[in-house]
Amino acid sequence: MPALTMDQVRQLNSYSIYTTEPKRTLFTLADIHKDFYHPDFLNLMMGITDAATETAAISHFSRRYGMFFAMQLYMLAAYDEIWDGKLIELRFDAAKEFNSFTVAMFANANDWRYVEEDERQSVIEKILYDGHLVVQQLRKVTSISPLTIWENFFGYLLWHYHVLLANPSLADQAMEDIEILENPKTWAHFSTKSWWAEYTGGQSPTNLVNVPVRKSCCFSKDIPGLMACGFCPIK
Repeated sequence: MPALTMDQVRQLNSYSIYTTEPKRTLFTLADIHKDFYHPDFLNLMMGITDAATETAAISHFSRRYGMFFAMQLYMLAAYDEIWDGKLIELRFDAAKEFNSFTVAMFANANDWRYVEEDERQSVIEKILYDGHLVVQQLRKVTSISPLTIWENFFGYLLWHYHVLLANPSLADQAMEDIEILENPKTWAHFSTKSWWAEYTGGQSPTNLVNVPVRKSCCFSKDIPGLMACGFCPIK
């Protein structure tokens, strides 16, 4: 197992993914995959966020998980590494950021591993399928569109790929990974289309970082202390 460098740890920390022990564990990713836990999970998210609606609370969580989803693909492109731990080892605790309460993620630094070139396709497929499973579970918790959740994931990923494409030493690998994401065959385990290609319209992330891309509302406007995102399609 590779040890994460301090730069990698700082990068993860900047997206509320920590490799330290949490003060407490409110729930784990494994809990979200248990249908019987969903009422408790919803109550926790409503309490932490003080959201106006259940949909807003669950959308907020999907944005937080989206940080982890996007960092998986960033770490793959930048370092040929992914988190490969057990679901029970991805833990969540309440945290205060910018004077508002949210959830932060905690993972063991030893759970990242190197990815060989011949497994890159299958690794990306697994990251997407893991994301799909989270989408399915969150939709059982309350009424929320899968489009909203996927767009919550992709907002962070769009920025990551923009940064990677601007780095001459990483641009080629990032482009190769983007091409894999654009291929509907990569999504074939659960979809007939590439949700990423639908989101970007096949354009380079660099062309999209400062323009409206979303087709759905993320409901941040319904979370006290947060503002409607600058590119909200709901006027």
